[in-house]
Amino acid sequence: MTSCDGWVVLDKPEGMTSTQAVARVKRLFKADKAGHAGTLDPLASGLLPIALGEATKTVSYAMDGRKIYRFTVKWGEERSTDDLEGPVTATSDGRPDKAAIESLLSRFRGEIMQAPPAFSAIKVQGERAYDLARSGAALDLTPRPVTIDRLDLVGCPDPDQSVFVTECGKGTYIRSLARDMGRALGCLGHVAALRRVAVGPFAEADMISLDKLTEMSHKAPGHMAVTGVLRPLETVLDGIPALAVKDAEAQRLKQGQSVLLRGANAPIAEAAVLVTWGGKPLGLCSIEQGALKPKRLFNL
Repeated sequence: MTSCDGWVVLDKPEGMTSTQAVARVKRLFKADKAGHAGTLDPLASGLLPIALGEATKTVSYAMDGRKIYRFTVKWGEERSTDDLEGPVTATSDGRPDKAAIESLLSRFRGEIMQAPPAFSAIKVQGERAYDLARSGAALDLTPRPVTIDRLDLVGCPDPDQSVFVTECGKGTYIRSLARDMGRALGCLGHVAALRRVAVGPFAEADMISLDKLTEMSHKAPGHMAVTGVLRPLETVLDGIPALAVKDAEAQRLKQGQSVLLRGANAPIAEAAVLVTWGGKPLGLCSIEQGALKPKRLFNL
């Protein structure tokens, strides 16, 4: 494996798991490590940020970013998985009109309580909820607070379907949102299509398909980083303070030692700081009582 550090903003196709997508990208880039920032279900498509090499140390910062989804709800059916994958568990002859849908949306904006889908990766007494659900166990998952900043109705192609755009925070399940809207409208519903178009600093215009990556790897094997596909690992760290250090300070940090910050304007405390050295990211540190302490250093 060669050194390959940064982010790939993948347009994940439908029918592929996030784990499979990460494995494909890892092989194409010949990276030694890889991970993703936020699972997309197999039936979902769109933006899957994939961290390679040292960028895997910044995954948590990407996962904390806001996410934007475009999704279609099919009314009249509730399914075990809250999307097209599972069997129908309940039906309704009712269909909501545009006015009824729009009058409901304010109830699902802001901080709300949301129960995750039974088929989810939530752990229940040490086991994944989806494993328990597949075994036939009846699950009643505890609602959790999530934040939905935006929820707009953008289209009603037919009486059975409505299209929405939402911007939401970490831990929000779009399948749960569709299920809960269907119940609130009295007509039931599930996700019929789902596409993620933004995660933190990454937007739809940044995405690249697996087919395009594969084509590029065949044209320039081992040299994909120079094509501009890789985003710097610090891309997801724009929201935290940055601090440049000198040679002696960098050496102390690399040895696991703290560095006392001097000067009248030196910060006293910060939970996270991106430390740079010679114009390159050195690592993530905290500032405690005026001292810079290494948390995760990059091997670049």
